[in-house]
Amino acid sequence: MAPALFILLWAAVIPRADLLPDKKSLLLPPTNFTVQVIGLAQVLLRWEPNPDQEPKNVELGYHVRINGPQEEDYETRNTESKRVTVLHQGFSASVQTIPWNGHSLLASDWVSAELKAPPGSPGTSVVNLTCTTNTTLNNYDPLRPFQVSLYCTWLVGKDAPEDTHYSLYYRYGSSTEECQEYRKDTLKRNIACWFPRTFISSRGSDWLAVHANGSSKRATIKPFDQLFALHAIDRINPPVNVTAEIEGTCLSIQWEKPISAFPVHCFEYEVKIYNTRKNYFQTEKMTTNTFISIIDDISKYSIQVRAAVSSVCRQMGFWSEWSQPIYVDEKIALESLGNLLNSACPGSSRYGIQTEVDRFLLQSSQRGARG
Repeated sequence: MAPALFILLWAAVIPRADLLPDKKSLLLPPTNFTVQVIGLAQVLLRWEPNPDQEPKNVELGYHVRINGPQEEDYETRNTESKRVTVLHQGFSASVQTIPWNGHSLLASDWVSAELKAPPGSPGTSVVNLTCTTNTTLNNYDPLRPFQVSLYCTWLVGKDAPEDTHYSLYYRYGSSTEECQEYRKDTLKRNIACWFPRTFISSRGSDWLAVHANGSSKRATIKPFDQLFALHAIDRINPPVNVTAEIEGTCLSIQWEKPISAFPVHCFEYEVKIYNTRKNYFQTEKMTTNTFISIIDDISKYSIQVRAAVSSVCRQMGFWSEWSQPIYVDEKIALESLGNLLNSACPGSSRYGIQTEVDRFLLQSSQRGARG
């Protein structure tokens, strides 16, 4: 009986030929497809599997197509999807059922949903909206040693009435804030906003969503959305504590990383050395916070350093401003020359050092004679 039982069980799992799906069968489209605004520049797409779908044992997925404002295609097995997108132009999306894991069933027809563009008179929304972020030390929360500020500016729409009142908001992650500190134009219309402290993470990768709307007694002001990648708007601080000294024929420059939540290894630097006597600039790039240059001229030097977050830690953005110039002048050089014969940069000769001493003393005596 045992062999017979085995044969019966094995036979039971073979599907009948008339129950196998036709290779040309069309899947049924999802149902109850909706698009819902869940935050500034953020929507939730949601749908349900078709309850009449046959056969039931087929693994299904979904092909989602964003039709506007920016086209995008992707596949998922989930029945909901969050998207970050501007909404002032409206939003449109479609979804279809597809077989997962390469099944021979054909994809379903598309179903679509859309959000209409919000009302507003043409030419009344803000234009040329730009934003920058900057990191400073946080003296208010010891658990968050750094804080990020946000500054945005814009121009008034060309057809916006004189009584237009603009309001600005930002969203980062799940946090949304309205601006409280505005700068105004001569007609007292808001044209800039300052958030001294935000919920933005300077090391984060989320999009920053900024929304501007407005009100007027003469027209309906059209809202405006814009998305910013943090690396593209982050205003990196210059390096701090820049120092320079001359030892022998060596010009040694040191500095510390900028005020930033990024660690030391995330920065690259540019050093700019200006020889005031020869009117000559030397610029060098490096990833360390020390630079040594061999000098062959007695002169006054101006030194500046700037920084950027390297691609090791995030997508490259802009360089910082140059640090305030520091100077190494002839007085400092003369004090150092007294020890030149016992100290030199690698590769420099004692004869060359003595020559520099003699030349410096000669130049100093000539200037003294002219004076």
